[in-house]
Amino acid sequence: MEGYKEKILKVCNKSSKNTLMETLSIEYTDVGADYLVAKMPVNPTVHQPDGVLHGGAMVALAESVGSMASYIFLDAQKFAIRGIEISANHVKSVREGEVFAKATIIHKGRTTQLWEIRITNSQDQLVSLCKLTTIALSKE
Repeated sequence: MEGYKEKILKVCNKSSKNTLMETLSIEYTDVGADYLVAKMPVNPTVHQPDGVLHGGAMVALAESVGSMASYIFLDAQKFAIRGIEISANHVKSVREGEVFAKATIIHKGRTTQLWEIRITNSQDQLVSLCKLTTIALSKE
């Protein structure tokens, strides 16, 4: 995996061009055998009116990193990946800086995959805990 890390991250970041991920400035930063990490800046473009990170932006980050992880760890030539369910528990507010989302596989089935996505702040404190279910649809 180590030799492919930079190549994988380059493909992930390139695929974000002209998408919601680019709009939210999401950048994929690390990948391992069973996880993918992305970061997103926290600034007024992702704030609620009262100046804290919007929960919807965190959910978009979580689904983006979880779906991209499925894309990486499954055969993307054979399957289209779609998120089919997501849940989020927001436990801490963030006003500025960056948040980091780490998607880790819990279940890798042939058809469905279950991901845990932990969103943390710059001090590695839990901000949101998300669960994403993806489905692999045959392209044939």
